[in-house]
Amino acid sequence: MDMSARKRTLLKVIVLGDSGVGKTSLMNQYVYKKFIQQYKATIGADFVTKELQIDDKQVTLQIWDTAGQERFQSLGAAFYRGAECCVLVYDVNVLKSFETLNTWREEFLKQADPAEPEAFPFVLLGNKIDKDGGNSRVVSEKQAKEWCAARGNMAYFETSAKEGYNVDEAFLCVARTALANEQGCDLDNTYFQGISESLSGIEQKGFCAC
Repeated sequence: MDMSARKRTLLKVIVLGDSGVGKTSLMNQYVYKKFIQQYKATIGADFVTKELQIDDKQVTLQIWDTAGQERFQSLGAAFYRGAECCVLVYDVNVLKSFETLNTWREEFLKQADPAEPEAFPFVLLGNKIDKDGGNSRVVSEKQAKEWCAARGNMAYFETSAKEGYNVDEAFLCVARTALANEQGCDLDNTYFQGISESLSGIEQKGFCAC
């Protein structure tokens, strides 16, 4: 067997944004295809994994979910470093969650300290577009796209974790973006056999909506 066929690329992705914007719900929908109505704040940080194939490359996406509360905001440089992409999430119905995006972006760049900060890839998700049939919306798509354009033409998706709208498409873009920026390592199957139990334990645990 060709060695390249046996290897998977591990890609680390960090998800940031205010508490309650739907970070965990988006991850639940993407990985488990489920939505949990009850809200429970994430404490600290945790992650889920998703295996997928991009072109001819086997990829394991490691998606880190972070607490949005201010007291957990500084998780330390070790947490952020090694990420290939950062996903910023806001609630289209809550103006403050949009206004704090730059703070989250700057926090990430400060802590992760990438070699080329201006070139580091971010993807923006405007979540909860389903709420009240869109009547509660306070941040327009135009505003969000202008914000992205001013920051290196950041990719932007409007999503509904509850309805599953655009979630797969958004995370496929995240995976492709992370792969293009890959700093990580190729891991063969023997490595994954060694950590499969711990990974599956985390995958089966699930998450409450955040």
